[in-house]
Amino acid sequence: MGTTTGRRVGRPRAVQRPESGLPAREELLAAAAELFTSRGYAATSTRAVAERAGMRQATMYHYFDGKEDLLAALLESTVTPSLVLARGLLADGRSLPAEARLWQLCRSDVELLCGGPHNLGSLYLLPETRAERFAGFSRMRGELKEAYGRLLAATESGGLLDGGELALRNDLVFGLIEGVILIHRSDPDRPVPAFASATADAALRVAGVREEDLPAVREAAGPLRRPAPGPARP
Repeated sequence: MGTTTGRRVGRPRAVQRPESGLPAREELLAAAAELFTSRGYAATSTRAVAERAGMRQATMYHYFDGKEDLLAALLESTVTPSLVLARGLLADGRSLPAEARLWQLCRSDVELLCGGPHNLGSLYLLPETRAERFAGFSRMRGELKEAYGRLLAATESGGLLDGGELALRNDLVFGLIEGVILIHRSDPDRPVPAFASATADAALRVAGVREEDLPAVREAAGPLRRPAPGPARP
């Protein structure tokens, strides 16, 4: 028989995050983002999230009802800034051609999905996101996809497409943008700004923009817009 040390053997505690100065709710989201993307959603407990954030599990429940709440908030954070930008671009129809506005949205969306410390876009692939709790995220994502479609339809090439072809092109463009989460996961060290611009170029090619017109589109699009995150839709 082995000797006892008087210490209880059990599951190792999560390592606390370094002091960040974030409010408690944001600290919990940062901890959840780190653990969900590194350990996996199913393998992460609410206790582990609370400990990683440096607080007791009971305290966490003052801010979130559980893991689904944390996941929903993280998912919505990957859509809200792009949705705010898309609404602005749709309302700003006179200052920039539609091609440049679509390029801006594509580039910004890729930077949002790939530019953070954790690959939150990978959470889209979780089967849990099909649950009713994530209906708000699904609505937001649907509105964003519709905004892509409206910008695409306003382009010169989009205006020549019938409804079925336009819907297909929009599916392909939107799928390309969200597909960057897999590419980014396979090569996380790829410079995000260059990756985002190249992906925006590819999306506009799918939309029907001619190769020789892309330099003018990029120039018209100008610097990257970074809207402040707006409130999530109910």
